[in-house]
Amino acid sequence: MIEIVINPENTKDILTQISAHLGGTIEEKWGEYTMTIDNSNGKGKIIYIPFDWGVNLLDMNITFNKEFILKIEAEDFNPIRFMYNLKGYFSHRFGEQNTARQTEQFQSVIFTNKSEGINYLHFPKHEKLEVNIIQIVRKEFMKKRTTNVASLNKKLYELFVDRDYENRYMHFGELNLKMADDVRKIHKIKAKGMLRVLKIEAKVYEILSLHIQQHERQTAGKELPNSLTKKELKTIKKICDLIQKEPAKQYSLDQLSEKYGLSQAKLQDGFKFLYKRTVTEFIRHIRLEQARNFIKTTDLNISQIVYSIGFTSRSYFSKIFKEKYDISPNEFKKQITAKVEV
Repeated sequence: MIEIVINPENTKDILTQISAHLGGTIEEKWGEYTMTIDNSNGKGKIIYIPFDWGVNLLDMNITFNKEFILKIEAEDFNPIRFMYNLKGYFSHRFGEQNTARQTEQFQSVIFTNKSEGINYLHFPKHEKLEVNIIQIVRKEFMKKRTTNVASLNKKLYELFVDRDYENRYMHFGELNLKMADDVRKIHKIKAKGMLRVLKIEAKVYEILSLHIQQHERQTAGKELPNSLTKKELKTIKKICDLIQKEPAKQYSLDQLSEKYGLSQAKLQDGFKFLYKRTVTEFIRHIRLEQARNFIKTTDLNISQIVYSIGFTSRSYFSKIFKEKYDISPNEFKKQITAKVEV
């Protein structure tokens, strides 16, 4: 086990000091810093992107070849960290604690320390890690005109207004599969330059809002549905991912229930919990989203799009498309064509 001690003076220092210890290289493009490593310490990347008002992102996609403990010593900027574990596992403890608590796949943790406190992050060896870390530097964030933390629950409100860093706090989130979708969307952004940074920033705020919503739900005593185990919820998330990847396939409750060994009631409960939709509503939503994307990005006519996404009736497709987007598919296509011609 190797302990890496860092004493950052700002959020970027975390990346540069980790890179120095691990023998990585850092490249900067349009304000996005990418640390790449491929040596005896590990292989992968850590991305750092600073945004306005003290918000920044650390996104890890890395496998360590050794067991590492990251010891983050007292920080003057002392951010609130919102961490989401997309893949693998890690653990955290404060300096005065003897035992660390592990965060499993699809779980989150929110923590901040006192001004003189120490944070220990423990990363295992030979474990593929994908960890999304949003850091909020409170002294900067609270200057933002639209920041209104008074609407948060009591505990989060106290954290954000604690500009003298007198308190430490840790909150471990329950299984959150919806957050995984937004973290993956960051990884899929192909744009370059300023457009890429803007798109990532928008997603960062969406993920931050999910952290806050989950915190408020848990502190209010609302937990995972009793009818489903964590394993069953992960299975349902696998089904959701399949539908998103292949929406044109013909799905039925009977077929999904038999294939994945879950009752139809559990399937419906899981979809409602994750996406606030029944199975049928979720499939229809995904197909309509893909149809709208096809209209915007391809030369396919409406009939071709209808059958390519799994619908069999053009009139039914047109009806539900207009109900969802308040415009018919033909009118939407005309708008897109007119914008291109202009």
